[in-house]
Amino acid sequence: MRLLLMGPPGAGKGTQAEMLTEKLQVPHISTGDMFRKAIKEGTELGKKAKEFMDQGKLVPDEVTVGIVKERLVELDCKNGFLLDGFPRTVAQAEALDDILDELNMELDAAVNIEVPREKLLERLTGRRICRNCGATYHVIFNPPQVEGKCDACGGELYQRSDDTEETVANRLDVYAEQTAPLIEYYKEKGLLKNINGDQEIKEVLKEIGEKIGRDLA
Repeated sequence: MRLLLMGPPGAGKGTQAEMLTEKLQVPHISTGDMFRKAIKEGTELGKKAKEFMDQGKLVPDEVTVGIVKERLVELDCKNGFLLDGFPRTVAQAEALDDILDELNMELDAAVNIEVPREKLLERLTGRRICRNCGATYHVIFNPPQVEGKCDACGGELYQRSDDTEETVANRLDVYAEQTAPLIEYYKEKGLLKNINGDQEIKEVLKEIGEKIGRDLA
């Protein structure tokens, strides 16, 4: 099974990716993992990617696409894969189509996990971290026994700067802006599977299974 996994920050994509790869017995391929692998192995494209990353610049499409192709020709992708974090734009989606054509492969589905914006804000802004030991809490889903105090060491809990409502709202806006055309692209191809991410983790997995025609329970 060849799947593409999409979803905004806080949608629970990482959790679902972990379970999907285990159930479907396919590799989970994220952009970050691909870059790290290519850099570690010292491939030509890995070296190019490192140059941009070391300068804090975005890796250009042609390099990213080349690294994706290098990864998809590996043996463990023969029976399928779960792509996560790529493509991010329509241009990248078209490039992925070209790669798959060249490799005589087809994408089975683009799984898009949807969660209402207010729920995403609730999930992402509720995280609190202990200044002392680094333990993580959530004001709603995993609150400490004493507000503002770490259960483990009694340290002060704080909110990271990238977890504030303003920062999170901006991240969600950027995601929506970038992926809206991509969602439309896969919808037109008949590959888009919208999933309700605002339910129990196992129910989300079950719905994905139903939409892709696999029993994942």
